Amino acid sequence: MNIALVAHDNQKKDMAEWVGFNYQTLAQHHLICTGTTGRIVDESMTAMAKGHGLTMALNLTKLSSGPLGGDQQLGALITEGKVDLMIFWWDPMQPQPHDVDVKALLRLSVLYNLPSACNRATADFLISSPLFANGYEKKPVDFSLYVNRVV
Repeated sequence: MNIALVAHDNQKKDMAEWVGFNYQTLAQHHLICTGTTGRIVDESMTAMAKGHGLTMALNLTKLSSGPLGGDQQLGALITEGKVDLMIFWWDPMQPQPHDVDVKALLRLSVLYNLPSACNRATADFLISSPLFANGYEKKPVDFSLYVNRVV
């Protein structure tokens, strides 16, 4: 599965800890992260591995930083069907300079029927679901009603 990980600044440390806690599960999948989130997750997992005398390697792709286009890169991957699940911990207490990009990303996750979590509790529910472990066939989204629609 291709799993997108995005976290705003005040959520990045928690995201890295969550990935560490769920390492065994997530290591079986391809992780796609916006830039800074990806760097922090990667550094955290490397430090954790060294602390335990292990070599851990995540299949991790780092996009650009969210405000520098990473949110839009991720949005493009969603529209191309290259993301299966999104964990996006946004900060509801902090205004974001790229709020329009954030809203667009959340809109695309709904539009393309993408399972997504905006907080740790929902992320825990998603990855502990039998559908996560056993595969889930997403119902395709039918946009035919909108193709010839005049607005």
